[in-house]
Amino acid sequence: IKHGRIAMFAFVGYIVQSNVVFPWSQTLAGAPHPSPDLSPEAQWDAVPLGAKWQIFAVISMLELWDECGGGGQRAHYMRGGQPGKYPSFAPFRDAVHPVLDLYDPFGFNKNMSEETKERRLVAELNNGRAAMIGIFGFLCADTVPGSVPALSGIATPYSGDPMVPFEGQFSYFS
Repeated sequence: IKHGRIAMFAFVGYIVQSNVVFPWSQTLAGAPHPSPDLSPEAQWDAVPLGAKWQIFAVISMLELWDECGGGGQRAHYMRGGQPGKYPSFAPFRDAVHPVLDLYDPFGFNKNMSEETKERRLVAELNNGRAAMIGIFGFLCADTVPGSVPALSGIATPYSGDPMVPFEGQFSYFS
């Protein structure tokens, strides 16, 4: 379920990067955001290293909170906990800083029936699977022209390697 959620973020992010440019500067020094004429992969390549580290740090903190069971409030999914159920930020919120939970931040779904929860979980799984196919379709269309006929003429060619962060020789420090 986690990979589906990440794929949904990636799919929406790809579409936003392809169509929206923020009007403010990207850095405190006044550097503009990458050109919308670039493909989303090329825009990512143009993002300053410090910004990438900030994104990595936030995601790492969220992963750590999840893997540690949200301050011990729930069991890890490898020890009988429910897969995909992200822990509440309540211990952090009560002791350190007011922060909203990631899922249902305002508590609107606390009285939801089990049938509705199950139906929404199935929908989320299916949407995640579709998003995985979609984001890989975008990546294929950008890197191999003509590989996705429906995106021909829409996709912006990209000559770089979108999978470089997952390769063995990758380093942020070189």
